[in-house]
Amino acid sequence: MRLILLALCALVAFPARAADPEVLARLDALHARRADVAAVKELEAALKQALAATPDDFELVWRQARLLQWQADGAVSNDKLKKVLGRQTWDAAEKAVKLAPERVEGHYFAATGIGAYSQAVGVMKALGEGLEGKFNERIDAALRIDPDFSMGAPLLVKGRYFYELPWPKRDLKKSAEYYEKVIKKHPQMLRARYFLAETLLKDDKAKQAHEAIQQVKQGSVAYDPAEGQRVQEWAKKVQADIEEELK
Repeated sequence: MRLILLALCALVAFPARAADPEVLARLDALHARRADVAAVKELEAALKQALAATPDDFELVWRQARLLQWQADGAVSNDKLKKVLGRQTWDAAEKAVKLAPERVEGHYFAATGIGAYSQAVGVMKALGEGLEGKFNERIDAALRIDPDFSMGAPLLVKGRYFYELPWPKRDLKKSAEYYEKVIKKHPQMLRARYFLAETLLKDDKAKQAHEAIQQVKQGSVAYDPAEGQRVQEWAKKVQADIEEELK
């Protein structure tokens, strides 16, 4: 009994180590350079090393989910890869939720992981697997905790949900309203305008969509170069679709 008590005291006296703030700062600096393949490889290695030392550190786990989400988001022409990365994002984020349910990051990245996975397997199949409820549970929690996280990212994801749904669940008006909330508070956020352009085009509002996509093309990427450059590259196809519609 005495040995058990001593062991319990040791656990209280010596809690699990947390990641060094300098390590977190390095991870964030590498994340900012994630458009560079070499920086991503370095980030993956740094995360692996840090998680080996402190696998249950919330700050590391959600950053792992953040990287996986970025990679899943970029797998636009590879559904097999997007499915794998979406599932990995979801799993890492669920661990983050368990570690710190009061924090927004785990809930947000779990929703994005479910979203990427659903896009890869097909929205109808995802609905059949019951993923809609799981997605909404996570994104609605993120919206309750901090809708302004990462420049309104939870609002963007909820807006995209209403865009991605098949008829008759799709609600393009509601989708646009979420994006406009983000644009009002974060006018520099190009993804909000990009999503808005796609929604307007699908809603037979090609002229308004043209205005939105021009703002994406002409916008500054200084707020997040990797993100902004990705969105501007994607905008080229949407612009072509809009111009075809306007003929």
